[in-house]
Amino acid sequence: MLDSGISAPILRPTLMFGWFDRKHLGWLSRFMKKVPIFPIPGDGKYMRQPLYSGDFCDIIISCIENNISEGVFNISGHEKIDYIDMIREIKNAIRAKTLILKIPYDLFYILLWIWSLFDRDPPFTLQQLKALTASDEFEVIDWPGIFNVPYTPFSKAINVTFNDPEYSKVILDF
Repeated sequence: MLDSGISAPILRPTLMFGWFDRKHLGWLSRFMKKVPIFPIPGDGKYMRQPLYSGDFCDIIISCIENNISEGVFNISGHEKIDYIDMIREIKNAIRAKTLILKIPYDLFYILLWIWSLFDRDPPFTLQQLKALTASDEFEVIDWPGIFNVPYTPFSKAINVTFNDPEYSKVILDF
């Protein structure tokens, strides 16, 4: 896009969640509803910066309404939240009864490896485990100020995602 000569902002979001989320937090919530025990690798203190898709949509609308025609913007969630706290927040929002259980990282890894021997398409892979536990921290810019879009707190966004009467039950099929 930068080399095309077309004026347009480039928005680069991090992991997003919200309505119609088949993967990521949507998948985790559906998994949580099905199992009596939700395993957490290690202590679960793996920082995430999830971005609410509603905020990202508002940023796109702001770009259109305010004729923002250039710039490269890294758009990440403004809240840093540990994976285990994110899982607890989802559990509360969906009113799941599942037990959240911390499993030592090495044991979790071995169990995933064994599972992969019997399942060509496991629900969670060793690569995903490595990505979860990597200490990636993304730049946080003042997108609320730049685009005049208020940031939605994670707990409120999770509640809207999983409890909206009209859209929260819709799961897209691919």
